[in-house]
Amino acid sequence: MRTTLDLPADLIDEAREAIGFRSKTDTVVFALREVDRRSRMEDLKKLVRRVEYTFDPTQLRRRERGTR
Repeated sequence: MRTTLDLPADLIDEAREAIGFRSKTDTVVFALREVDRRSRMEDLKKLVRRVEYTFDPTQLRRRERGTR
């Protein structure tokens, strides 16, 4: 998708150098994917905090052996 954006040139250049890309487009795409990835990670962290874990290694071993 083509979009016209007015981006600060110095910021694009700094980001491009920091991640080692030559292309401005690749730099912006990488940054957008990174923002999305971080957002998903935060969502997962919130979900994990809500889940209660009950772990009984003895019961787990019995299941693996096929005994109850």
